[in-house]
Amino acid sequence: MTSHLFDVNGKVALITGGSRGIGFMMARGYVEAGMRVYITARKAEQCEAAAAALSGAGECHALPADLSRMDEIERVAATLAAREPELHVLINNAGTQWGASIDAFPEKGWDKVMDLNVKSPFFLMQKLLPQLEAAARDGDPARVINVGSVDGMHTSIFDNFSYAPSKAALHHLSRMLASHLAPRNITVNVIAPGPFHTDMLAPMVTSMGEETVLANVPLKRMGGADDAAGTAIFLAARASAYITGTVLPLDGGIYGGS
Repeated sequence: MTSHLFDVNGKVALITGGSRGIGFMMARGYVEAGMRVYITARKAEQCEAAAAALSGAGECHALPADLSRMDEIERVAATLAAREPELHVLINNAGTQWGASIDAFPEKGWDKVMDLNVKSPFFLMQKLLPQLEAAARDGDPARVINVGSVDGMHTSIFDNFSYAPSKAALHHLSRMLASHLAPRNITVNVIAPGPFHTDMLAPMVTSMGEETVLANVPLKRMGGADDAAGTAIFLAARASAYITGTVLPLDGGIYGGS
């Protein structure tokens, strides 16, 4: 019974931003669990290298793309559709941020962040709806998992004036999508990470110190690869089939303790 609830073997997943950070952690967990995984990344060489590394544990394929561009979103969706008639799991993890003081924050820091963090996940999901619907089963729906942030749930300690609102927008968009897609047997949930050792967080850790970053984390540690992979596997498995429209903090207790 227990193994069946968490069995994802044979499912197909697309993970955007899968060449590094939390996306790579999730991709590794899926590959090791027997899923056929596709990853995207803007830098082709990095994407290919990550897929090659992950292929040592299972099956992983690179789909390099700049998902800030609509033509690239359409190309990735078409390429995947040509290879896979069914897509069981779409993880929208690709994202960006912009840090600057409130006095100096530029317009570009809003447009770039909002486009990639909010608009791109919607349109990639839209273009892949036929494959998601084809994978949906009674009792085991297709899954869209959007990677938000605890910064979209509370007041961030960082000067990320567009990033935090973009993640709050993604959280609410996910709730809307969950409501609209439930009749099509597709669930939509959010993983909202707190601090993890990633390239995105590294500059803040360097400038502020890890102790400061962890000051409001009740568990007093950074998130790790097993934390990301385990949560992603749960949301892809039969165990979570009755959950949709939920934002799941993966933050060491920041949101619950605030």
